[in-house]
Amino acid sequence: MAPQDELFSGEADLEMISSREGSDDGSSASKPLAARMRPRSLSEVIGQDHVLGKGKLLPKLVESNSFGSLLFYGPPGCGKTSLAEAIANETESRFVRINAVMSNVAELRQILNAARRIEKKDTVLFIDEIHRFNKSQQDLLLPDVESGTIRLIGATTHNPGFYVNAPLLSRSHLFRLEPHSVENIVQSMIRALEDEDRGLRQRKHRASRNTLVGLAKLSDGDLRRGLNALEVVALGLEIGEEISADAISVFASERQIRYDSDEDEHYDTISAFIKSMRGGSPDAALYWLAKMLAGGEDPRFIGRRLIIFASEDVGLADSSALSLATATQQACEFVGLPQCEINLAHCVVYMATAPKSNSSYVALGEVKAAIADRPIQEVPIWLKDSGGTASKQLGHSRDYEYSHSVPENVTGQDYMIEPLCFYRAKRVGAESEIVARLDRWKSLKAAIADQNLSKKDDS
Repeated sequence: MAPQDELFSGEADLEMISSREGSDDGSSASKPLAARMRPRSLSEVIGQDHVLGKGKLLPKLVESNSFGSLLFYGPPGCGKTSLAEAIANETESRFVRINAVMSNVAELRQILNAARRIEKKDTVLFIDEIHRFNKSQQDLLLPDVESGTIRLIGATTHNPGFYVNAPLLSRSHLFRLEPHSVENIVQSMIRALEDEDRGLRQRKHRASRNTLVGLAKLSDGDLRRGLNALEVVALGLEIGEEISADAISVFASERQIRYDSDEDEHYDTISAFIKSMRGGSPDAALYWLAKMLAGGEDPRFIGRRLIIFASEDVGLADSSALSLATATQQACEFVGLPQCEINLAHCVVYMATAPKSNSSYVALGEVKAAIADRPIQEVPIWLKDSGGTASKQLGHSRDYEYSHSVPENVTGQDYMIEPLCFYRAKRVGAESEIVARLDRWKSLKAAIADQNLSKKDDS
């Protein structure tokens, strides 16, 4: 009974898995142009020279057919799926493709069971959007990845360090793919216009290089988007009609910025925004601001980050930055889009061009470290609250010296039992005045200490 059951299950699995195999040559006219033009080998892949160039690791692994599991990390349209299909073709492997959004544990078990029964060919399991798999789904892959039953190729637009389980990540070669350059997209468009079997040659369209460059720039490094846009434009024209700048104007008017408001693009862009202000580049800071706003970022979020930046990075070099940032945040709440963009731009340019000091931020970090690593100091008795009879009897505040009763408000008294130094003022902007003031107080305290020592010696 068991062998018959296993055979039946295996046949069902094989039928299921064959339905997912990438055996289509891409020539189907019903497919989008980008799908039809997918490269069939690594030699047809355009761009990604940092991964596919001469002497690079990935081509060597594919040529020797010695790769295990691979992870491709990069933005949409950079060629993750194309690379996976090309690798499977070159190694003559069975190619099974699933999307993590639509798959489940039951389906994964079927695919893995079938792969264990297939001995004639290696099985390349391509999982698109692998970051969507939960921990149990990713863990399910580990035994078969470890044994070599499947060669996993995962594709993700999200940082694998945050979304892929450490055991699976450690068993895979990770390759980061970059957005395509304008030139790469133009070359792919030219190839599509000239390809008769899979491309658009039968429609006999012509296009100037400048026109294709303009369309490529609108694609934001997304080759799939560029090719599909070319096809949409072409299908809107008569056969043989030239693809002109006017013809791509509709696509330009509907262009959308690639920006995920709560994932990698969000964090990467706000990071670039903050670092640009910190580095004193108002132009770059405005660019990243505009990208966030065009991508639908909440202006109140930007306002909150400006408030943090005002104290963390501008700090005492220009304390009015905090007031401006707070007012900008209020403007985002009160005025709203689109007018509050003006307030944001005002604040961003101010922050980027302001003198910078992180002295108070660094000092706070050092204080936290001292509290965590050292014994906590008691409040000195001369600083303790003297309210109540018991406190007075204990001598609380008896020896406290009132600062306003002496010249320049400097008594020379210490305010910790074991004085520690955390704040190190910078000679930047308005903080330069603080440096001079602290130096003056230091000299006054030293003079007072000498006077007290002389009095003690005289007595």
